[in-house]
Formats: sequence, structure tokens, C-alpha cells
Amino acid sequence: MHKGPLARHYPAVAAMVVCALVPYLAVSAALGPITPFVAADLHMSLQTVALTSGMANAGYAVGTVLAVQCAQLLPQRRMLLVYGTLLVIGSVLAAGATDAAMFIVGHVLQGLCTSLLLIAAVPPLIIDYPATRLRSTAVIMNVCVFGAVALGPVLGGVQASGHGWRPLFWVNAGIAVAALALSVLTFRDTPPAAPGTPIDQMALVLATIGCVAAFFGSAELLTHPFLDARTIGPLLGGLLLIAVLFVHEYLAARPLLCVRSLISTLPVAGVVAAICAAAASVSAIALTQSVLATRHTPLRLGLLYLPEFGGAAVAAVVFGIVFRSHLLHYYVLLGLVLLTAGIAVLNGAVPPTPALVAVGSGLVGIGVGASVVPALFIAGFSLRSSNVQRVFAIIELLRAVAAFLIGPVLLYVATTVGSNADEGTRTALWICFAIAALGAVIGVALYAAAGVRPPAPSVDAWMSGQQTGWDSPPLLARLRRSTSADDDCL
Repeated sequence: MHKGPLARHYPAVAAMVVCALVPYLAVSAALGPITPFVAADLHMSLQTVALTSGMANAGYAVGTVLAVQCAQLLPQRRMLLVYGTLLVIGSVLAAGATDAAMFIVGHVLQGLCTSLLLIAAVPPLIIDYPATRLRSTAVIMNVCVFGAVALGPVLGGVQASGHGWRPLFWVNAGIAVAALALSVLTFRDTPPAAPGTPIDQMALVLATIGCVAAFFGSAELLTHPFLDARTIGPLLGGLLLIAVLFVHEYLAARPLLCVRSLISTLPVAGVVAAICAAAASVSAIALTQSVLATRHTPLRLGLLYLPEFGGAAVAAVVFGIVFRSHLLHYYVLLGLVLLTAGIAVLNGAVPPTPALVAVGSGLVGIGVGASVVPALFIAGFSLRSSNVQRVFAIIELLRAVAAFLIGPVLLYVATTVGSNADEGTRTALWICFAIAALGAVIGVALYAAAGVRPPAPSVDAWMSGQQTGWDSPPLLARLRRSTSADDDCL
């Protein structure tokens, strides 16, 4: 079988994963401050730029499902080269765009290919190496996903201070080229996961139409009322189709996504925690950025959010220490608590002072870093490691919808509720606070209702692919036992 000179060389493979994920995640978080420059340079309206960002996020969400389908039927590492090539093309088109069409196509390709690479490259980094490497992988994933997002506001502020946008996009194009080069150097031909299985056309159609419609509706909130048919129709209709997707996958005899296997206490609690943390953190940062944009220079505003990156890095290191123990479960809960505290600090004064922004963003960084990826591992350990790609796809699809879809809705709330923007922002931040708190409450309630004490994962057994990392009790198992006992007494 064909091999690259750095095949199975862990540092090179890890570097490839970092380079594949960073470009789009950083740019999407940095786009806010540089949007006026993109619009002016390419003669686009702000609504068109918002719609482009929405469609790129839709591509990211759809790519999670498409990547799993391709992995079932096509040689996985060869597809990695295809995805990397398309990412380079998209990044170059976006950076060198001379008109709106080039930028739209390029940026949407960036979103789609990033999730394709995420689902194709990260699971092998988890399961194709000895268990001793898993700690490093856990830290890399955490820093990669949330470090890039946390650095977005800083990068956007630095770029906006130079009154431009192309240098940032060209740097990202260079990183995409590095990711492709590393994909070639680490190439190791692998067969399809399940050749001959039928294509789940229903899943692909529901995911594509649902995500495109939902993100289109949310993007239109920039210039249209929430109850306008152009916004509420696609938004609610798209969310309904995404819900139908999960129902279809639960009922299907040969599902593409292992939804049914995730319906037990620990994975459900993990998924809920990841969704709530993603939705609350991204929205809270976007809201405070919006309300402070006219009060600080882009560079100063970006630097105020630098503690978020520091917090995410600290959380990633601590996660690497606790993820093999029962403390993993408490760590996710601590993350949600710190996230709610960070949002409360940001909401302590609207507009928040620089000190409150620094402290609040740092707490948000720690909170989201301690909750989303650790929650992913809670869900992953509940199934065999051979299913980690499908688990990852489900969580990333839901995380993308939560993180990128709810933000525009809450920004709309901030501009329409109350007598002024500050009052509206305070209301929207309280919603973020409630979302994060709800994730913690639901998680604790699920553990209590199942009567489960947080277990430590059997990592070595899980890595073998022969068994799960722990036994996850059925939902509401303790209540069911209590009800059965009462029935017996009758």
C-alpha cells in the first residue's frame, strides 16, 4: 500500500490536523470587524456578506454528514487529499477574490471542506495511535477547535486596524497549503469503512436542505424582521428538517449516523452540554463585540478578548490531565459553571468595561474549553472507538447549528428588544446565561435520574475497539426502577 514518508509520524499527522482546522474556524470568528472592508472592496452589501457567512456555516454543518457518507464508500485517505485540495482552492478564491461571486464560492468551500477534513482526519488521530498518545490528541483537539475560535476576535481586530482583510485570508490560504502538503507526506492508503453499503440519500437531502434553509433564514435577520416570511419560514423549516434527520437516523435499519446508540444517559448528557456551551459562548462573545464596536478601536477591542484564548489553552491542558479519570464528568460541569459565570461578568455592565471584558472572556474561554470537547469524549467513550467518526459527526453538526445559528438570532434580539441596543444586549446575554445554565442543570438531572456515579473510562479497552469505555445506563433508569418497584407492590 502507498505510504508517504511521514506516514504514522504522529507529530506530522497532528500538525496536519491543526493546519486543516485553523483557517476557517479562525476566519469565521474574525469576520465581524473586517466585514465592512470586505463589503466595500468587493462591492457587496452587508446583507450579502452575512448571507455568505451563513452559507459557509451551512456548508460546515452539511460537511459533517457528507464526510461520514464518503468514508463509508471511498478510500478515506485519498478523500483527505481531495478535501485538502478543495480547501486550498476555496482559500485562494476567497483571498484573491475580485468580485462577490469569487468570494462567495471560496468562503463556502472553506466552510464545507473544513468539516470534511475535521471528520476525516481527527478520528484516525484518536484511534490509530497507542493510548499513550490520546492525551496529546485531546489537548490538540481542544486548542485547535476553540483556540482558533478564541483567537478570531484578536486576529480580526489586528487586521481591521490595518483597514484591510486580504492579508488574513492569504495567511489562511498558506496554512491550507501546508495542510495539503502534510496530507501528502503523511498519506497512508486506507480502504472504505463499509464498501457496498447503500447511500443514505434521505440523510444527505435532509441535512443539506435543512442546514441551508436554517442558515439562510438566520442570515436574513440582519435586514428583515423575525416574523418576515423570508426569515422565519426558512429558519423554522430548516430546523424542522434537521430534527426529522435525527428521527430518520434513529428509525433507519442501516443508519448513516449512530443516533440510536447515543440514546442513553452519558452520551445524551454530553451532547446537551456541548450544544449549550457552544451556543452560549459564541453568542455571548458576538453580542459584547457588537455593543463595544463603536466604543473601541478594532485592535483594542480584539485584544480585550485575548484572555479567551488563554482560558481555552489552560482548559485544554487541564483536560489532558483529567480525561482518563472520573473527574472528566465533573470537569464538564465545572466548565458550564465557569461559562455561566463568564457571561454574568460580561453582563455585569452593558456596555462592559475593559476589565469586565477581559475577565469575562477569560472565564468564557475556560468554560467552553472545559465543556465542549470533554463532553464529546463523554459521548465517544459510551460507544466503541470504531464509531467515533459518526459520534464526532453528530456532535459537530449539532455544535455548528448551535454555535453559528443562534448567534444571529440573539444579535437580532439585541437590536430589537428594549428601548436601546444596550438594554437589548443585556436581554440577549441573559438568554446566553440561561442556555449555559440549562446545559448544566439537564446534565446533572440526567445523571441523577439514572442513578449513575461518574465512572472513569477504560481507555485501553476502548482503544482496542472491542468494547465501550464504560457502561452508560438507559435514560431515566433510576426512575424506571422506582416505577417498576411501585408496580410490583400494587
